[in-house]
Amino acid sequence: MGAVTPGTARRTFRTAEPIHGMIYFTPHGADAYAQIGITHQRMTYFASRSAAMGPVPAETVIATFFNFNPAIIREVIPAAWAVATPAQVLAARMEAVDRSLRQAWGDDVESAQVREAADLARRAAEQAAGRPQGRPLFAGHAALPWPDAPHLVLWQAQTLLREYRGDGHVALLLTSGLDGLQALITHAATGSIPAEALRTTRAWSEQEWAAGVARVRELGWLADGRELALSEAGQRGRQSIEDRTDELAVYPYEAIGEDGCHRLAALTGPLSAAVMAADLGFPAALTRRYARPS
Repeated sequence: MGAVTPGTARRTFRTAEPIHGMIYFTPHGADAYAQIGITHQRMTYFASRSAAMGPVPAETVIATFFNFNPAIIREVIPAAWAVATPAQVLAARMEAVDRSLRQAWGDDVESAQVREAADLARRAAEQAAGRPQGRPLFAGHAALPWPDAPHLVLWQAQTLLREYRGDGHVALLLTSGLDGLQALITHAATGSIPAEALRTTRAWSEQEWAAGVARVRELGWLADGRELALSEAGQRGRQSIEDRTDELAVYPYEAIGEDGCHRLAALTGPLSAAVMAADLGFPAALTRRYARPS
């Protein structure tokens, strides 16, 4: 279809991201996973997102999820696969998606708007599937069959685009010399999300976090002072990672071109807003972040 700028790829992705992101917070997820015997909150997250790769060991999840404390992953993986098979987990996840999007969109779940958005997003996702190399978490999801219902197609397409982008981002963090904890600390130092939210959701102790801050400071990425802030070198380094992430995420959207991206964003903007307004458990910090798809 033609060239797409990195900025357009980023805005298109960010505008639609709540459609995928709600699956990590929706109460329908807990209900669906409980039906197959998984009730541990962290187990539902790690099992549901990694199930596309099969009954993998903890080490595979540690590697692909990158910035979580390995200890909490080992607590629930591979134990999850003794409770439910990956196929059962994936089916429960899709059931939660269906219930959640029907709650958010009501009668519009079968609308022409959803069908058109699903078609555009799927074209981009299928383009991405032609380049799975170096993107293991994406590749697992790309091998899954497509659902039939358009609202589920849209969710799965956005999931693929998210994991494609995420795998590229992880590769850039790694080649920049940052480990998972250091990546979180530099993210927090940008001021875009509270450090405590990143520390606690990824299960790093205060002592581990402080040691990580010291290591990032040794790299020269943090400014002097008690406040967590990037130095000039850190700002350059972090911006380079973000810019390259955008560049590496362009390829899928070339299937629909600039015009298709603008149309997809126009379609998914109201759909994402409805998802965030549907009492599906979005944290306030993420709601504010998603409201600025720049």
